Amino acid sequence: MKTNSYFDIGANLTHESFNKDFNRVIEEAKLNNVKKICITSTSIEDTKISLNLAEKNQDFFITTCGIHPHYADSFEESDIEKIKKLSNHDSVKAIGETGLDFYRDFSKKENQILCFRSQIEIAQELNLPLFLHQREAHKDFIHCFDHIDLKVNAVVHCFTENKEKFYEYLDKGFWIGFTGWICDPVRGKHMIDLISTMPLDRIMIETDSPYLLPKNLKVKGRRNEPKFIVEVAKKIASSQNKNLTEISQIFFENSMRFFNL
Repeated sequence: MKTNSYFDIGANLTHESFNKDFNRVIEEAKLNNVKKICITSTSIEDTKISLNLAEKNQDFFITTCGIHPHYADSFEESDIEKIKKLSNHDSVKAIGETGLDFYRDFSKKENQILCFRSQIEIAQELNLPLFLHQREAHKDFIHCFDHIDLKVNAVVHCFTENKEKFYEYLDKGFWIGFTGWICDPVRGKHMIDLISTMPLDRIMIETDSPYLLPKNLKVKGRRNEPKFIVEVAKKIASSQNKNLTEISQIFFENSMRFFNL
């Protein structure tokens, strides 16, 4: 009998909320059939912490390496070589989290674009996938790939947009990551039709822990954990009229293929 296997492609496990009970969180994830987790990094220093965690259990963890758009104002040309050097570690399987965020606007737009384009070039040079962030910046985000023959996999993580943008991303060759956002009956309402009819060959799932706890869960506190990845899979399975084992296997195999594992 097949058991469900889950790959959480995006968990912010360096977040301070996990400092006190990190080991318990990971053990409970494993008990809930999470087989792999990608620890997402947001800066050079954060990547070093991610690597420290990942290299203690390389069969279970992989990590990204890069600079989040929130920190683009601090991006320097010397960071390019730092990212390349850190990406030599076996645990680094993607460049990111990188992209554009014009919703928070923690960094100037021109600096975000420069930082993002630099990391696209790094990924191309190192032949590593891209782990992408986009919020309220769709047009500029797409333009950053103009005149680029993208030779690496790229996932738009935490997708919350409409059907039109979903298929625009697929047409660009991107993959899509879904979180517990789709479990929210209010914020995720516009995505119900999309997730019931979308093709699954470039879809992956993630928790974005400790953020985006699925709204259908009644748990103490609001911290999300990798063990709750099953809720995302359940929502898509029910919407597509597929059984959970089938859908989890599809997403697990997609994720292994995306990260070249």
